[in-house]
Amino acid sequence: MPLFNWQALKPDQVEGTVFKELDDEHVLGELNMEGFEEQFKTRSQTAPVDLGTLRVRVVHKTPSRVPLMDPNRAKNLAITLRKAGTTPANICTAIQTYNQEALNLDFLELLERFLPSDYELKLIQKYESEGRSLEELGEEDRFMVQFSKIPRLAQRISTLAFMGNFPSVIVSLQTQLNAIIAASMSIQSSSKLKKILEIILAFGNYMNSSKRGAAYGFRLQSLDLLLETKSTDRKQTLLHFIVDIIHQKYPELRSFYTELHFTDKAAQVSLEGVLLDVQALERGMEVTRSEYETEAENAVLSHFLSSTAAPLDAVVADANTAQEAYATAVEYFGESPKTTTPSVFFPVFARFIKAYKQAERENELRRKQEKGTADVPMSPRLPQMELLAELKKRQSAPLVREGKDGAIEDIITDLRNQPYRRADGGRRSAKWKTSQQLQVSSDISL
Repeated sequence: MPLFNWQALKPDQVEGTVFKELDDEHVLGELNMEGFEEQFKTRSQTAPVDLGTLRVRVVHKTPSRVPLMDPNRAKNLAITLRKAGTTPANICTAIQTYNQEALNLDFLELLERFLPSDYELKLIQKYESEGRSLEELGEEDRFMVQFSKIPRLAQRISTLAFMGNFPSVIVSLQTQLNAIIAASMSIQSSSKLKKILEIILAFGNYMNSSKRGAAYGFRLQSLDLLLETKSTDRKQTLLHFIVDIIHQKYPELRSFYTELHFTDKAAQVSLEGVLLDVQALERGMEVTRSEYETEAENAVLSHFLSSTAAPLDAVVADANTAQEAYATAVEYFGESPKTTTPSVFFPVFARFIKAYKQAERENELRRKQEKGTADVPMSPRLPQMELLAELKKRQSAPLVREGKDGAIEDIITDLRNQPYRRADGGRRSAKWKTSQQLQVSSDISL
């Protein structure tokens, strides 16, 4: 018959209850159960149960298991052990021999939660000192006894988890560091971006000279204000006007954004977090090296240490390069690397590039309309409103590699071969400012 999955009471739990007064055997004797069996029988049939001996077997059942673990903890351990797909003995052997193939990373991370506590170790020691048989223990408790006997268990589990995580951590760190390096060096070395900032500074000084006097530079966040500063007729922004001037007078600058690489990816990187992860890798490697020396030159550990030394050295070197490149780039644009994070610094350029491209498209559509060649009427200012809204939120694109394999490495190699060029930083004379303002005024009138 199929099982009825109820929660049965034990004999001592029945005492004093209604069930003690019930006689189910009498009911079974009065009924013909053949019809019931025919309707509910399973395909695999076994010999009928002798109901007369059922309660005898219950009364004389084997003694209950002696628990060494908390019931909930034992239940969770049982679930974890089923995920291993192998026997408890094989699990312990794999840990002792550092057999990564026998224990997948997910299982190891789960198993690490079940390292024996001091209290459980005392219970195991007391149980063994009494000379009691392991057969009296449940399966999970027996595993815990065997598990606790592994020398330096915590160090072995930690080392195995570190070895399993190492390849993916290295790839993730390299991707983030490369994005920081490429973005920092390309922004600093872009001559076109430098010229555009020069044009913006000239326009700003021309607009402010009568009230605030000439400025020698501006904070990068000021680029966002180009979209908020509008013409008298409210039909275009200062950015639209500057983009139009670049289109007419400086066409070689139109593709300036092709010189900037991975600004959107670098914006998603926590440089401080990456540097801490690199330090954690170095500490993990030291622990693994110590374990290797303790294990009398274990072959598995030896192969891991020899095959991972070069990747780790490369990541450490890239971390130093990224830190230096970022600090230099931030200082180059008048900011402080101590107070300006990549999530603040790089999005300024990403937003400016997006706004610049949008202004280009809108200017081109306006020119077509003025010439009567546009096929559709001028769109409302919705794109501009979207760009303004974009200023108030950060992009949340996942950090992934761009381009084909090796593309970012080629970019970084090329950029590294170009020495940093700092702006001369000298204050321009008031006479130079006045002449430049007159020149801008002349260009605008033309």
